[in-house]
Amino acid sequence: MLAKGKMAGFVITKDYDRSRAFYEGKLGFEFVSLDQFALVVKVGGHHIRISKAPNFTPLQSTVLGWEVGDVEAVVAWLAERGVATEKYPFVQDKDRGIWTTPDGNKVAWFKDPDGNVLSVSQH
Repeated sequence: MLAKGKMAGFVITKDYDRSRAFYEGKLGFEFVSLDQFALVVKVGGHHIRISKAPNFTPLQSTVLGWEVGDVEAVVAWLAERGVATEKYPFVQDKDRGIWTTPDGNKVAWFKDPDGNVLSVSQH
């Protein structure tokens, strides 16, 4: 049953305007709605509900990720839009922030304005 449903992701923010500017303006996601409960954006047919919480500490691990066909191209596109990738110590490509796993997969991480860790990966 669940495999046929669309996924909804959930993210926390302190500021709806800043989140909307990032997810819609920088990442190109489609704005759906904003009410007293959440800012909702759509990407790839799926919704992300961004809820406001005045005091929260972002997780230190990935909260949302996207599988892409070409990590290098997506990282370049993000950089053009002013989104920097994280440069973790274990990442081999220090300039672009792309980690190549032992089996050849590639992952890059970046943060939204609230410090939520997001990723793009190529498998």
